[in-house]
Amino acid sequence: MYYIGIDLGGTNIAVGLVDEEGKIIHKDSVPTLNEREYPEIIKDMAMLSLKVIEDSGVSLKEVKSIGIGSPGTPNSEEGILVYANNLKFRNVPMRAEIQKYIDLPVYLDNDANVAALAESVAGACKGARHSVTITLGTGVGTGVVIDGKVYSGFNNAAAEMGHMVIVVDGEQCTCGRKGCWEAYASATALIRQTKKAAVANPDSLINKLVAGDLSRINAKVPFDAARQGDRVGLQIVEEYMKYLAEGLANVINIFQPEIIAIGGGISKEGEYLLAPLRKLVSERIYTVEGVPQTRIVAAQLGNDAGIVGAAMLGKMY
Repeated sequence: MYYIGIDLGGTNIAVGLVDEEGKIIHKDSVPTLNEREYPEIIKDMAMLSLKVIEDSGVSLKEVKSIGIGSPGTPNSEEGILVYANNLKFRNVPMRAEIQKYIDLPVYLDNDANVAALAESVAGACKGARHSVTITLGTGVGTGVVIDGKVYSGFNNAAAEMGHMVIVVDGEQCTCGRKGCWEAYASATALIRQTKKAAVANPDSLINKLVAGDLSRINAKVPFDAARQGDRVGLQIVEEYMKYLAEGLANVINIFQPEIIAIGGGISKEGEYLLAPLRKLVSERIYTVEGVPQTRIVAAQLGNDAGIVGAAMLGKMY
């Protein structure tokens, strides 16, 4: 059997046909054009799903279900997307709308949750019963897998660990609180910290790397500067890793997962990021002796995680 996975984002809709092992057979995408009303967007999701199935040469009868990974808060039981800010969706009947076009079971979950499921089934956490996947991007997305299943809490809104406070009365977060992990450990936060340092240190290599244009600073720039021995770059990366490690230690103390997979663009720094991060985390966790320790690794599935995880919802339920 096969499964359709739909990764609904604010910019693009990506759809893939996925086999039992989590391998993508064929995928395609279209722009979301998120200023439109939800019936138009969901129709595009359904039409693209049918196109992917047809282009794969697979019969619709061989497809078991459709899974949707979306930003925001889902009501997974009812198949309703309760809230998704960047899509302007409120109480949208995702399942019912898709089923207007395709008569298959439809499952819905948060995008961070499906990324965690994907890494658990076919990625860096494959074989682990308990894992956490953390995506460092615009925010800090977190998904928890316990005993092989995504943990969503009683209300499908659990595991928003990017919004645990690590600095009381600290940096303002987009959620309304101050001092959230996301306000310090996201790629957005790293870019903000780098721009601030570049202004304060005009002779830094950072300014040379972007030819004095601070708008060109991304999350890779401070790491590039640090690798070349730039004092300011090294300070930024060191400070960033401390904040990242603080949150990771909290995650480990709470869940004690076998593996934490780090995804998002920053994870491409590989061992330059992960090796010192492991040391910092080991200095902060509660369980330092006598028990197996959580492994911290890079996520493997990249942009395909949303498709694979969404598809695997049909296998999980």
